[in-house]
Amino acid sequence: MEDISLNVSLLRRRVPNLTSAARSVGLRPATVSNLCTGKIPVGRAEVRTLVALATLAQCSLDELIVRGETVEMIETKIKTLDLFAPIVKGGTIGLVARPGMGQLVVLAELFYRFKREGYATILLKPEKNYPELTDITDEVEIVADTIEKAYEEMKAIGTTKEVIFVADRSHVLTGEIYDLQERLHEANIKSVTTFLLDLQGASVDEDLPYGPLETLWQFDIDLAARHKWPAVNPIHSTSSVLEGAHLDQKHLSIQQRAQKLLRRYRELRSLVNVKGITGIPTSEVQTYQRGERLEAYLTQPFYVAEPFTGQKGQSVNLEDTLTDVRKIIDGAMDGVELDSLNFIGSL
Repeated sequence: MEDISLNVSLLRRRVPNLTSAARSVGLRPATVSNLCTGKIPVGRAEVRTLVALATLAQCSLDELIVRGETVEMIETKIKTLDLFAPIVKGGTIGLVARPGMGQLVVLAELFYRFKREGYATILLKPEKNYPELTDITDEVEIVADTIEKAYEEMKAIGTTKEVIFVADRSHVLTGEIYDLQERLHEANIKSVTTFLLDLQGASVDEDLPYGPLETLWQFDIDLAARHKWPAVNPIHSTSSVLEGAHLDQKHLSIQQRAQKLLRRYRELRSLVNVKGITGIPTSEVQTYQRGERLEAYLTQPFYVAEPFTGQKGQSVNLEDTLTDVRKIIDGAMDGVELDSLNFIGSL
C-alpha cells in the first residue's frame, strides 16, 4: 500500500472550497489535510473517507488515488525545510503564519536561491498594499499586477523553464488561484511550483486555509519569539514527499527520530522553564540537552539577511543535514557547547 497517494492536484482543481465541502459530507478538514500532505498514508484512510472525497471531486477512486507516481522534491539547502517538509516540485506549498513570524524572509531567501538555480520567479501582487512585500519583490524577477498577466507569463516561460510562483491567500479566497491552476493544467504547463502565503495571518485559525496542499509549512511563534530562524515548526509542518513510497528510507528514519526527540524536548522545556533543569528526571536530562542542540543546529543564516546580521549565508546539502542530525541524536555532539551550534551551516 506504500505506492499509493491522493491525486492532490485533481482535488484542488475540482473542489476549491474543500473545507466547507469536507464538513458538508461529515469529514474532518484536518483529516483531509493530513491525507493530502501524506501525514496520514492513504493506505490507512477509511474507505468512506476516500469515497466521500471522490464524490466531492466527481471522479472515480481510480482517478483520486495515484499509484506509483514519483514525487520529486526541490532541495532548498535550508536544513529544517528539506528535513521535515520538503517542497514538491510542481506542487502547492502553503505557509501558515501570523505577521512577524518570518514567512516573508523565508520566501525572499528561497527566491534568492531559486534564481541562482535557474528557476523563473513570479509574484502575483495582492489587491491591498503591503509595504512588507518589498522583502520579496527585491528577489523576484517578474511582478504581475493581475492574475491574467501571471498566467501569460507562466504560459510563456513554463515551456522552457521551471517556474516558482507566489500569491497571497486573498487570491485563494476569490477562487482565482484554482482557476489559474486549471488553466495551466489545460495548457499542459506542469512546471509551476506555487507558494501561497497569508499576509493577514488568518490562516492560523483554519484547518484548510488553502485547500489541498502537497506541502504545509506551519510557522511557530515560540521559535520566532526566541529568534530561532527559520521559525518553521518541525513537528507540524508536513509534505507528501514524506510518504514511504517517495522518500528515501534513510531520510524518513532520521526525520522521524528528529521529530520524536524535538517533541519530547518541547515537553521537557516547558518544565525547565518553570522549575529549572533540576525539575526534570535525571534520566531525561540527556534527551533535553540533545533536543536543545538539535534545535540550535536547525537555525541557519540566510543570504538575504547578511546586511542585517553580518553573518554569511549558508547552504547545506540534504545529505550533510541527515548526517549532522544523526550525529546530534546519537550523542556525538554532547560535549559541544550549545552556542556553537546556533546559526551555522553544516557541522
